[in-house]
Amino acid sequence: MRKLAIFDLDGTLLDTIADLGTACNYALKQCGHPVHRIEEYNLMVGNGIYNLFLRALPEEYRTESEAMRMKEFFIPYYDAHKCDLTRPYKGMPEVLKRLSENGIALAVASNKYQDGTEKLVRHFFGDGTFKAILGQREGFPIKPDPAIVYQAMEEVGVSEKSDVIYLGDSDVDMKTGANAGVETIGVTWGFRSREELTLAGAVHLADNPEQAYEIIMEK
Repeated sequence: MRKLAIFDLDGTLLDTIADLGTACNYALKQCGHPVHRIEEYNLMVGNGIYNLFLRALPEEYRTESEAMRMKEFFIPYYDAHKCDLTRPYKGMPEVLKRLSENGIALAVASNKYQDGTEKLVRHFFGDGTFKAILGQREGFPIKPDPAIVYQAMEEVGVSEKSDVIYLGDSDVDMKTGANAGVETIGVTWGFRSREELTLAGAVHLADNPEQAYEIIMEK
């Protein structure tokens, strides 16, 4: 039986796109730039907030200094509004509970900044659900670098890659799992397409949390 299931956050555990898009649009407005339709953010998120800002900015303003200026507006606004429309995907809390009851350790590995990752996970899933909650931190590589997977394994106390499975909704997640040498589940209920997940090398595909549970437990 597998010992550790590592979950991406945005688009996998939580539907965060409306709050992310609204906060990014707020930052764009404050910096004097045009905004985007919320659904456009599905293809902008996944590589950390700096890459989100660079993708959202008009091409001629895609500089580090302008991204940092956006951050000054984005972080406080998002921190105050990150739970306005965000919700766990249907069936996810129940699946997490069943996995824990069956002895599967749970971890989060996200490219969202660390403070936001921790606050969202604890708000929606409580303090004891995940044994490791890892987000983007200064000086630490973002996904698809596999370091975050290895850190989750270390914190949980799992040493064998064959005991680990990684779940996510994007090509970044599938590449993270592949780079780490662990099995992957591409979840199709998130922000990206089934085709993207398949092309990125997803070992399994799951159309809902119950299917993901069955894949995790089948070994």
